[in-house]
Amino acid sequence: MSPFALERWQAFFADFGQFAKGFLYTLEISIGALLLAMLLGVVFGSLSATRNRVLRGISRVYVEVYQNTPLLIQFVVVYYGFPLLNKELVISAFWTAIICVGLYHGAYIAEVIRSGIEGVPKGQTEAAESQGFTYGDTMRLIILPQAIRMIYPPLTNQVVNLIKNTSTVAIISGADLMFTAKSWSSMNVNYIPAFVGVGVLYFVLCFPLATLARRMEEKNKNAYSVG
Repeated sequence: MSPFALERWQAFFADFGQFAKGFLYTLEISIGALLLAMLLGVVFGSLSATRNRVLRGISRVYVEVYQNTPLLIQFVVVYYGFPLLNKELVISAFWTAIICVGLYHGAYIAEVIRSGIEGVPKGQTEAAESQGFTYGDTMRLIILPQAIRMIYPPLTNQVVNLIKNTSTVAIISGADLMFTAKSWSSMNVNYIPAFVGVGVLYFVLCFPLATLARRMEEKNKNAYSVG
């Protein structure tokens, strides 16, 4: 039977409920990981712009470690390695995905935020300091609000990458879209509909965000263009 035969697609749609559950699982991981990544990104992105060498060094170590090690290895270390160190450190696949993907993309978001902060004229910081603002208040009230417009497009692209990287949880049998496709296609010997269908579902999640990033980038170009 051809891999594109109608019967194969009928079988896929008959079991579409399994893929819908995987879709929701992926969405939940994405939201949790994004919240963690944004928190870490703002914290370490702000630290990287401080004048304190120790804080800058801590931020740099975090960014370099996570940007230069594969996400798959981080999954293996947290899910399989931690329990070997201590039996109390057993973490479910769901929370492992949130932690690993959140930490990984937090490093990239930190760099995006750092570049946005550095794009704000230094005079803004100096003026805030002269008025008695603390570093935290300066970032929260003055610098970050101005940096947001510049960082929106690359930040949105990071969100898209984060959603796609949640598929890595399949390596530890997390019930996401990718794991659902692998297990269902193996049991039914029906690969094309499973992976094409999952690809469409990822597209549904990612395409609106990618389109939004392009539109904001064009808006920024028009806003800062001369004439």
